Amino acid sequence: MNEVWKKPPISLQAYQKMVGHEVGVSSWHLLDQKRIDVYADVIEDHQFIHVDPERAKRETAFGGTVAHGFLTMSLLSIMSYEVMPVIAGTTMGVNYGFDKLRFLSPVRSGKRVRGRFTLAEAKLRRPTELLSRTNVTVEIEGEEKPALVADWLGLIYFA
Repeated sequence: MNEVWKKPPISLQAYQKMVGHEVGVSSWHLLDQKRIDVYADVIEDHQFIHVDPERAKRETAFGGTVAHGFLTMSLLSIMSYEVMPVIAGTTMGVNYGFDKLRFLSPVRSGKRVRGRFTLAEAKLRRPTELLSRTNVTVEIEGEEKPALVADWLGLIYFA
């Protein structure tokens, strides 16, 4: 089992007290050409800016290939597992969507990214369902401008 699943749980009240505070910053995750190519195969998006390093170097201002924005976004899951607390009694959590998602900078192949998480809201909708809103910034190592910012919604269910 992955170590990120072995965090000790916290109470719902402790989780709600985190609202308005940065919860944590994930480790760095590499977006190399192999990962970009595999993702391109899965989603069937083989645009040259992602999969053809020589052409991307010649024909774009990026200096080479860049990761798909949705690939970068998809890493939010593992990043959140690393830093977001587990609430005692949770039976499952599901994506509920985004109120905001903006891709601000391309992530060049070979760069590393990490997520910075701030809990913005944690409201019970029902006794067994919590709406959690997290503000996320995905930083690119060595660059000032982030790859993306998002207001990410999740539903957390309790027994």
